[in-house]
Amino acid sequence: MRRANGFSLIELLVVLAILGLLSGLAMPLAEMTVQRDHERELKRALWEIRDAIDAYKRAVDAGRIVQPVGASGYPPDLQVLAAGVADAKTGARLFFLRRIPRDPFAPDDIAADKTWRLRAYDSPAERPRPGADVYDVSSTSDRTGLNGIPLKDW
Repeated sequence: MRRANGFSLIELLVVLAILGLLSGLAMPLAEMTVQRDHERELKRALWEIRDAIDAYKRAVDAGRIVQPVGASGYPPDLQVLAAGVADAKTGARLFFLRRIPRDPFAPDDIAADKTWRLRAYDSPAERPRPGADVYDVSSTSDRTGLNGIPLKDW
């Protein structure tokens, strides 16, 4: 007897099962890669904002930014860091950020400055809350990082 050309149903099922198994193994790896990229972007954005807040505070301490009496010396909001403030010594504008970075874990339809949880200077570290200034920022995400630490605690 002569055998027909092509694949049998069993051969096709075996190939499909192997492909399904391989794709099932690749999906968690792809998800972890995306999570790692978002975490790297979050870390960079946090460093950028915190560096800008510290630079603003140094400018206040150096007398380059006029503050009301009793103010903490930290920026009143994140927009000030990107919009700039008048330099009290030269009259030029001081800029601390080109743009406000986004929290990569926040929804895309929210403005960049609203994607961050703000902490005021007078709020305790255990219960951060917004206030008259921006002392620190954190992610608004309730997710946990690959290192096991909640993203809001970074």
